[in-house]
Amino acid sequence: MTTRLFGEPVQRREDPRLITGRGRYLDDLGAGALAAAFVRSPHAHARILDVDVSDALDVDGLVAIYTWEDLPGALAEPLPLLIPHPALTHGRTAYPLAREIVRHVGEPVVMVVARDRYLAEDACALIRVGYEVLKPVVGLEEAAGGAHLVHDDVPGNIGAHLVQEVPGSGGETAREAVDAAPHRLEFRLDVERSACTPLEGKGVYARWDADDSSLRVYSSTQTSTSVRMAIAAKLGLPLPKVEVVAPDVGGGFGVKIVHPWPEEILVPWAARLLNREVKWTEDRREHFVSSSHERGQVQHVRVGFDDDGRLLGLEVEILHDHGAYTPYGIIVPIITSTQLLGPYKVGAYRVEFSSVYTNTVQVTPYRGAGRPQGVFCMERTMDKIAAYLGRDRTEVRAANFVQPDEFPYDQGLTFQDGRPLIYDSGDYPEALRMLKELIGWDSFPEEKARAAAEGRRIGIGVGCYVEGTGVGPYEGGHVQITSDGRVHVSTGLTSQGQGHETVFAQIAATELGVPIERVSVVTGDTRRFGYAVGTFASRAAVMSGNAIALACRKVREKALRIAAEALEADPRDLEITDGMVHVAGAPSASIPLATVAVLSNPLRYAFDEEAKRATQFAGPASDDRPPVAEGEEPGLEGRDYYSPVRSTFAAGMHAAIVETDPDTAEIRILRYAVVHDCGRLINPMIVEGQIHGGVAQGVGGALYEKMVYDEHGQLLNASFMDFLMPYATEIPRIETAHLETPSPLNPLGIKGAGEAGVIPVSAVLAAAIEDAEGIPIDRMPISPSDLHTLRRSR
Repeated sequence: MTTRLFGEPVQRREDPRLITGRGRYLDDLGAGALAAAFVRSPHAHARILDVDVSDALDVDGLVAIYTWEDLPGALAEPLPLLIPHPALTHGRTAYPLAREIVRHVGEPVVMVVARDRYLAEDACALIRVGYEVLKPVVGLEEAAGGAHLVHDDVPGNIGAHLVQEVPGSGGETAREAVDAAPHRLEFRLDVERSACTPLEGKGVYARWDADDSSLRVYSSTQTSTSVRMAIAAKLGLPLPKVEVVAPDVGGGFGVKIVHPWPEEILVPWAARLLNREVKWTEDRREHFVSSSHERGQVQHVRVGFDDDGRLLGLEVEILHDHGAYTPYGIIVPIITSTQLLGPYKVGAYRVEFSSVYTNTVQVTPYRGAGRPQGVFCMERTMDKIAAYLGRDRTEVRAANFVQPDEFPYDQGLTFQDGRPLIYDSGDYPEALRMLKELIGWDSFPEEKARAAAEGRRIGIGVGCYVEGTGVGPYEGGHVQITSDGRVHVSTGLTSQGQGHETVFAQIAATELGVPIERVSVVTGDTRRFGYAVGTFASRAAVMSGNAIALACRKVREKALRIAAEALEADPRDLEITDGMVHVAGAPSASIPLATVAVLSNPLRYAFDEEAKRATQFAGPASDDRPPVAEGEEPGLEGRDYYSPVRSTFAAGMHAAIVETDPDTAEIRILRYAVVHDCGRLINPMIVEGQIHGGVAQGVGGALYEKMVYDEHGQLLNASFMDFLMPYATEIPRIETAHLETPSPLNPLGIKGAGEAGVIPVSAVLAAAIEDAEGIPIDRMPISPSDLHTLRRSR
């Protein structure tokens, strides 16, 4: 490392452009393009009898109407099941346009293309679809009962069933360990369904070039390279003829990792068929009723423990609602069942989940991706053990921590990436010590007593978590230094506000010894980098960050070799500082990186002064020492990929103090504290921003946000008037402290941070509310009306 940029709180470089209105989002593109709109099912479960488009044909400006019968070849087949798994025995995906059966309100049935969106919506309103309404399956218990089926060929509505079990130290099963334990508890927990609801919904804009049979697609996506491959496969196009670009994206949070969405292949197909530009942007109601949800689970827990609260055995059965389809497999319940363990040694462990179909919107990962449910389960378990034994809640947790000298620690399970669940590094006792000091845990009893004397109810809660980050299989980076001394960095994964333009530039500037102002970063553009996996699972910094660092090291090595020849020095004696290659201790013996870039590309033609220096007669290439080594490509650039051995595990602990109103049952967060460990910090300011945003989403999920379906499968709160979200006034000031335990698994020693803020919030607030009220909180989210009901029932 030759500069101090790595680890510094550099201001986000993307913000001036975004906050001054110069961002370019999907709907800012394609002025004058034809517009698509969709007729969507008003029923949760129904058979399509007929589609009558006759009245719509007279709409002025109508261009085309398509139903499933119009779709050719692979486009008429079900959408891909992206992540198959042996336990997903009955995986099902939707058709781009419904074929015969609709299985949730909002499923697309007809696509309309018109001169503009208003006319397309007018035509949609005139299309009459005949339905035979079928009995919908709504709710986990109803689905698991199997009396009515979402898919006729899926017995009991069970799409997947998985058991993982780790025996105790003496070989005993979890059930044997629980039964033999001195103390046992058994209880049920419920987590309601919620959704991402990013400010920008999905959107697609496609341009077909008939002259060279190529397609360019812009999509508000978290995975442009995978969308590209899906479009090429479904439309039968050669991959090099398809380009996909993710412009500025106004929030992803998981919903935009699904690919392809029906619109992502239907809009490009229509653009090619019509030889016209076509665009579709999702409206808010469409997003509520047709884009993915998450969170809904029922958990049954049996736990055995000793007098000190040490876990001896744990059994968990999970019923998971994956909605009408499983395009993203069973990643969410797998993560819940494995990340549930947190920073603890749980003794013998058995987890079993059944993932069931319901006539509701499909469930795929939402920021946290199954972890909030798992942490809610384990942290509620810890609190119940502490209450049963009459012990301090932090003492019970500390008694079960994996200790610093026990890393790497193998939990004996298989994680979502198919690799062993092995924690690579951490210091959980130190994180808890820091958190207790930050929130004032030990002095809180006196504070609570003073509040009670004033007639106020306050409570404190704590929650711990471990987060698997940086899942594979790979990401890549390309770095080029041009003859003006600028550094151009590109990587294939996309950005949705994480600060990639800043942190990737910090990595490149540090590795190459150049000012950050000379570094530019491009993400999510297949024209610049064609191979990538995507932005999800807190993986961007770990994966692309390390790939960019490795690519920079290749470029640095080449630059030093070329500069050494020009300076007649040993490459091992050279350093790069502020864009100048110089002999260590002798800065006067130096050469600019810009000149090294010129020397790396011997030319025949002198089209400007810099190029003149590289021509075969005027430049250094004319001597006996060629600047390009045998077999080496010209240019000062490099490309590399990073593929992890396995996931690296970040960790953190949150604590909150809340006040509950004795009359209205309103819940107010007085203080919120976070200690987080994501390995070496690239930019602590950006990590704190990620944590703050995550906590805000976590507060929403704990106190406000709930998708409410009625018995007919109708979503009753499909608008921002009815779907409650926290305002800035509901989010407290968040106090943050960082702990750095570098990961030994990657060159930079970093771990992911993107989802950390949201993961334990429900568990923390449930514990704090329970402490304030003295009422068990076993269901989240909890609203004032929910709390009022609990008060009346105690």
